Amino acid sequence: MGVKDILNNKIMSKKNYKKFFSYFIIILFLFLIDRFSKLYILNITETLSEVDIYVSSFLNFYLVWNTGIGFGLFSSDHNIIYNSITILIFIINIIIVIMLFRNQNYKSYFLILILGGSTGNLFDRLYYSAVPDFIDFHINNFHWFIFNLADIYISIGIICLIIDEVFVKKKEHEEN
Repeated sequence: MGVKDILNNKIMSKKNYKKFFSYFIIILFLFLIDRFSKLYILNITETLSEVDIYVSSFLNFYLVWNTGIGFGLFSSDHNIIYNSITILIFIINIIIVIMLFRNQNYKSYFLILILGGSTGNLFDRLYYSAVPDFIDFHINNFHWFIFNLADIYISIGIICLIIDEVFVKKKEHEEN
């Protein structure tokens, strides 16, 4: 290994450091927006003792505490199930961080969205022992699951990864 190789490695590590620092800033920004939105709703709850805010004919803010995963799936009152899900989410976050270090392309931003949302919900699971969900999207009497901003980040990131795998990878495979 020559001097030139050592210099190239140092330059590469500085580029990686800057890239991962910018990733961290984006994840922190997403986390803070999610926290702010949840704290805002929780402050309304403390003031009014409940949150049931009519925003439009298809959107309300209504606070529920979610002990499951995204959109209230797998909710349970059993501590063993709750703790198992929390540990699983923590492990998935570690895997996403590893994937983030291995990916050097646009997919990193999809992973950042997922990690930003997952970190927000994981914080709530550890701090409150549940996740405050409050966005109630509905059409007439059909209500979607109540969710929060972190769930939106996670969903968008996952949808983008799926679209990339199905359409972009398929197109690249057909071209080869």
